[in-house]
Parts: sequence; C-alpha cells; structure tokens
Amino acid sequence: MAGAEGEMPMDLTTRYLGLTLNSPIVAGAGPVTAKLDNIRQLEDLGAGAVVLPSLFEEQIQQEQQLIDRLATTGADSYAEALTYFPAAESYDIGPAAYLETIHRASQSVDIPIIASLNGITDQGWVQYGREMEQAGAAAIELNIYFIPTGPNVAGREVEDRYISILQAVKRAVKIPVAVKLSPYFSAMGHMAMQLVEAGADGLVLFNRFYEPDIDLAQLTLLPNLELSTPAEIRLPLLWIGVLSGQLRASLAASTGVESPDEVIKYLLAGADVVMTTSALLRHGAGYMKALHDGLTSWLAARDLTTTDSIRGRMSHRNIADKTAFARANYIRVLQGMGY
Repeated sequence: MAGAEGEMPMDLTTRYLGLTLNSPIVAGAGPVTAKLDNIRQLEDLGAGAVVLPSLFEEQIQQEQQLIDRLATTGADSYAEALTYFPAAESYDIGPAAYLETIHRASQSVDIPIIASLNGITDQGWVQYGREMEQAGAAAIELNIYFIPTGPNVAGREVEDRYISILQAVKRAVKIPVAVKLSPYFSAMGHMAMQLVEAGADGLVLFNRFYEPDIDLAQLTLLPNLELSTPAEIRLPLLWIGVLSGQLRASLAASTGVESPDEVIKYLLAGADVVMTTSALLRHGAGYMKALHDGLTSWLAARDLTTTDSIRGRMSHRNIADKTAFARANYIRVLQGMGY
C-alpha cells in the first residue's frame, strides 16, 4: 500500500500457512465472517484473510436425526404416511450451505478463505475436510474443541487425539491445515512440536473455552458468551514469544485483540498473523480499517515499512534478557509487589 507523497510505500505482505497475505491482520472465525458482504468489506479494509465460522459436525447430525424422526413418525400406522414428507434430498441438511459460502466467498474476493472445522468423529473430520477443499477453501483450521472432563482420561490420550485428527485430515486434503490449540497442555512447547512433526502447517494460539456460569435464581447453568478483552493477551503472547523461530510452522495469535496495540504486540512477539473476532463483533466489520490503519501508522512513525521489520523482535530468541519468559521473571514480579 503506497503512502502519501514523499513517504516510503508500506508493505504489510505476510506469509501464513504457505499463503501470501496482503496483511497480517486476519478476521477470525465468528458471526461477522459468516456473511459474504462482510467478507468483501473486510478485504477492502485491509484484512489479509478470513476464517469462516466453524462447521460443527454435531449440528449436521442433529438435523439429520430430526428429519429421520419426522419422516418415520406414523409410518407403521398408515401406508401413505411416508408420502407426507418430501424426499430426504430436498431438505437443506448437511454442510451444503457452509460449502456454498466457501465457494461464493472464494470466487468473490482475492484474499484467502480459511474454513474452520469442528468434528466429533474420524469420518466427519475427513469427509468435511475434503468437501471444504473441493469448495475452494485455501486452508483449513481445525477447531479441536475438546474438554477432557472424565477423570480417567489421561493427558497422553488428549494429545494423541489431537495428533490423530490432524494426521487424518492431512492425509485427506492437499491444502494447508492449521490446528487451533487450547492453552491447557502440561507441556505446551512439546505438544506444539509434536503437531508440527505430525504435519501441522500452522498453530493458532489459543482457543477460548466458554465456561458456564450459574443462575442462582433458576439454579441452571448459563452458557454465557464473554467476548475477549486485551487482559487475555498475556498467555498467548507468552507462548508466541517462546515458540517463535523454534517451529517449522506458522504461528497465529488469537484472543484479546481489541486495538492496534494488541496486533503490534503479537507481531513483536513473533506471530505471523493476528486474528480478531471479538473486536469485530463489538464494532462491526468496518473496524478492520482501524486495526489496519493503526498498524501502518505505528510503523510509519518509526520509519518502518514492513511487518517483517518488527516480527519476532521481542521473542524469546531475540531479546537479551530471557528471564522475562522464565521463572526468574515470576520471582521479580512478586518481589516488586512487596512479597
């Protein structure tokens, strides 16, 4: 993007999952990216790519089961009962609408359209992954939203589940595949390395689990949606900084991106791209311009013309005082508070 007369041109070109993006700011998976008009606007305002909302296998199964129940109700009582219902193929069940969104979006914009998949069966992960590729997705983000609530589920089993899903999808598709990770692995660095060795083209840090609240009046669980805030940036910032330069895979930062400040911090820590969902939900697709312009203004004020000039500058491998990422910093912070 060219600057004003006399200024150096700004180049925000970024590589992510082997794809070339015009900007490191990516519209993360969420309701905003479900609409084609929003996707076009996001491209116009500087988004480097768009991640579509997740396709949930459970929803497809539930729709199919409902149709099956309706179609068989009364079938044993009346010979003509089955004729009350249209043929199954006439129902809009399955991933057809999602795949149509991928197809239309990929044909309408020049930026990469990344599909997001949340399966529950091995067959689902593979089948829908293939169909996403065929529909025109430039890449797939595996949204492995799995909470091991059973006390008999060992950590190794959880890790193996992630790796097995990734390998199955990688065998099924030729496009790049990223894994969206939770922050709760006991050895995050080792888990990240295992996923890359298993074929992950990129890692997204982190997936946010939506924990329920309790309604004290009704004594029911409330599945409230709490949008992320900049206060949540610290954990992904830590691991982006630690993993930057250590993996042969792209790193995407996710969570807490509300302003250009968070975009810049994540890039300094070593992120290849920075994803935002909550900010777009709060302010609308048009807010992408504020994030894009804020980044370019910050770079221009320092006579910098590329994101590569700052990427990873504050990562673990590039800073002189590495204790900021280690136990020594924990002790230093507590001592500074008077403990």
